[in-house]
Amino acid sequence: MHLSDHARLSVAPMMGWTDRHCRYLHRLMSREAVLYTQMVTATAVLHGDRDRLLSFGSEEHPVALQLGGADPGVLARAARIAAAYGYDEINLNIGCPSDRVQSGCFGAVLMNRPALVAECVAAMLAASPVEVTVKCRIGVDDQPPGEVLPHFLETVSRAGVTRFAIHARKAWLHGLSPRENRTLPPLDYPLVYRMKQAFPGLHLSINGGILSLAEARAHLVQGMDGVMVGRAAYHTPSDILLPADQAIFGTRTPTRRAEDVVRDMLPYIEAHLTRGGTPGQVTRHMLGMFAGRPGARHWKRVLSRHAHHPGTGPAIVEAALAEVVARAA
Repeated sequence: MHLSDHARLSVAPMMGWTDRHCRYLHRLMSREAVLYTQMVTATAVLHGDRDRLLSFGSEEHPVALQLGGADPGVLARAARIAAAYGYDEINLNIGCPSDRVQSGCFGAVLMNRPALVAECVAAMLAASPVEVTVKCRIGVDDQPPGEVLPHFLETVSRAGVTRFAIHARKAWLHGLSPRENRTLPPLDYPLVYRMKQAFPGLHLSINGGILSLAEARAHLVQGMDGVMVGRAAYHTPSDILLPADQAIFGTRTPTRRAEDVVRDMLPYIEAHLTRGGTPGQVTRHMLGMFAGRPGARHWKRVLSRHAHHPGTGPAIVEAALAEVVARAA
């Protein structure tokens, strides 16, 4: 399967959430969906602890690194370094509205500078054999999205990018917090649909406010090439990811159960402990495994209260799981 086929469904890059532990869990739930890292700044790649920032497990494929930056030379060097780690895709963040990102003049603010984005991706493509993609908004602040977005896509695609993930909201850089930017600006799915009609040669994924696999399938029916799911995939992973391979990719692999995935995580947690980690660094990503099911509150309570205690091991996960199974009987 080509990477663009895997991109029919992807889990969005989410700061503080989509670390390697989260991605390992999600890969146990879907073999096909593309998984994204948290955003890593290009300067951090050049000057920080590269192994800590970029290392990932071979079982995570297909996996994409999201970079943040606005300097073509720095991004090119970071892309070359990242490619050597084996990523399947390198994504440039043109959507994050946080104050820290704005102060660095990258993220969503670059919707105002499509020519610079084109320079950045051209430099990244020249420096790395790995596919370069872009995640963007439909516009920022007072920009008219119906004018800005097609111009952005045309300008950046001329530089060689053929795959975009579009968050179907504006980003308000002045007046809204990053949290508010995730929910308050209205969604404009029809505009993103029109972009697919206007640019049939581009692979376009839609992102923003997608809460279920049924909604994801509806976007695909509308002609979108892919769907990128964020918080719903994190908070209710069993609803989004466990049925995804069959529902989105048409595979015949039997759907796994959440209980089986949890049991498969136990050796991973044990191995993480031997490297000096704590169970909570892994289990914090597992709190939503049984969302909506009997025992879900007990599951979350036990892991939230006890998984970070010194000396705690996988047994606490097994105990919480046993209670969930008992309540479901």
